[in-house]
Amino acid sequence: MSGYDPSATARVVVGVSGSLGSVTALRRATALARRLGAELWPVLAWEPPGGDPAARRGPAAGLPVEDWQRLAGQRLAAVLDEIFGGEAPGVAMRPGVVRGAPGPALVATADRESDVLVVGAGRRGLQRAFSGRVSRHCLAHAVCPVLAVPPSPLESELLSVHRRCTWHLRIDMRGL
Repeated sequence: MSGYDPSATARVVVGVSGSLGSVTALRRATALARRLGAELWPVLAWEPPGGDPAARRGPAAGLPVEDWQRLAGQRLAAVLDEIFGGEAPGVAMRPGVVRGAPGPALVATADRESDVLVVGAGRRGLQRAFSGRVSRHCLAHAVCPVLAVPPSPLESELLSVHRRCTWHLRIDMRGL
């Protein structure tokens, strides 16, 4: 059985991007790690602007790849600080950044059968880093159980408010 190590520490790997969906997944993963006595592995997947082929041709958007890696690490640290408020989450945690598209990067990280991979399920039509595309990839390719966390009800409310504000703005702009 590939990936299975009975002596390995249990891990809950969770995709984190800073989106509301990934924050909901992070909270669920934290609670699950506590219940299981597992380590929490928040992972931010990143790619250079334009993807790896563009990075091989030259520095992406004027920055070396090492700077993009550093910025991804800073983004992950900021999200974790925002969610946990600088306090320990009550569970052992090993945050990490992984270079690659979110789905494949998360599947590669959660490479043990004993892992649990947690991703935000996203909503159809929303442009989110952890959209349904990522959760579908993880469900299809992971060697471990995958928990696809539905969006928070707050996300639906925020989207509804955004649509109403956009609609009113268009009406107001026609009168100009």
